[in-house]
Amino acid sequence: MTMWEKLYSKNGLTAKNIAKELLDVEIGEKIPRVADYSEKLSIGRGTVQIALGLLEELKAIRLEARGHLGTFLIDKDIELLQEIAGISPLIGTMPLPYSRKYEGLATGMVEAFENAGKKINLSYMRGGLNRIEAVRTKRSDFAIVSKLTANNSLEKYPGLQVMKRLGANSYVSAHKVFLADSEEDSIRNGMRIGVDMDSPDQKELTFSEFKGMDVEYVYFNYMQLFDMLQTKQIDAAVWSMDDKRLKQMFTFVDFKSEEARKTSKDTSEAVIVIDGARKEEIVDKWGTVANEDILSIQNQVEEGTKIPRY
Repeated sequence: MTMWEKLYSKNGLTAKNIAKELLDVEIGEKIPRVADYSEKLSIGRGTVQIALGLLEELKAIRLEARGHLGTFLIDKDIELLQEIAGISPLIGTMPLPYSRKYEGLATGMVEAFENAGKKINLSYMRGGLNRIEAVRTKRSDFAIVSKLTANNSLEKYPGLQVMKRLGANSYVSAHKVFLADSEEDSIRNGMRIGVDMDSPDQKELTFSEFKGMDVEYVYFNYMQLFDMLQTKQIDAAVWSMDDKRLKQMFTFVDFKSEEARKTSKDTSEAVIVIDGARKEEIVDKWGTVANEDILSIQNQVEEGTKIPRY
């Protein structure tokens, strides 16, 4: 019988329970007594001792007995303990990291969880509605979207819930209208306007800004935006100022519409959307990871003082 096969025995099931308990014990701290585990888990002391031995054999933990002082946790493999305990890491979806801000957000998520002794798996998906759908279909534990997309989704799907708000400018710095012709300095009737229908933010901002104007809407996805502006297949499009390539190549102007300016504020904040029925489970896995830690790392990546890692 291999070590992993032993985990399906009575002693192995005890090891799973103790592994979960040891995730909350810091390296260098004293672990609970055998008698404590025996009472809490309603099992014999011998079973507890065998289970602790099994965790050591699997190299999930390293213990040191110090006589009357007790037994101390010298080292632990957090990922291995989580695997033994049956605790899968959180799975989240966020936008494709095409900008330094999104690279910073992804890096902030990964490193903040690592610093808290946890693991997170991120997938990158185009379109806020697609990320929301991943949460609804339980393919993802959470989705990172803008406040605007979150608010619209909660109206449509009341079972969803905003678990975290990361604050202004955590999602995008600002949106502007980018113009294909460098000789133009404003929007006008007759323009062909690019619209990404998979992006609730871009779509709503575009329709707000050009409301009542005589323009032609051209549907695209944002991966095509640069080429469509460069080849003048479209005359203008609303997009994020965090896309440095667009900023360097094209003229951009502020919104004229008061409605678009107001909407833009709700597109700047990143929020974490979850299935409300799973809140307790997800909050438990999220643990002590703080917004401030995520945002601090994001800022360092944006400033160029930290290399993106995600």
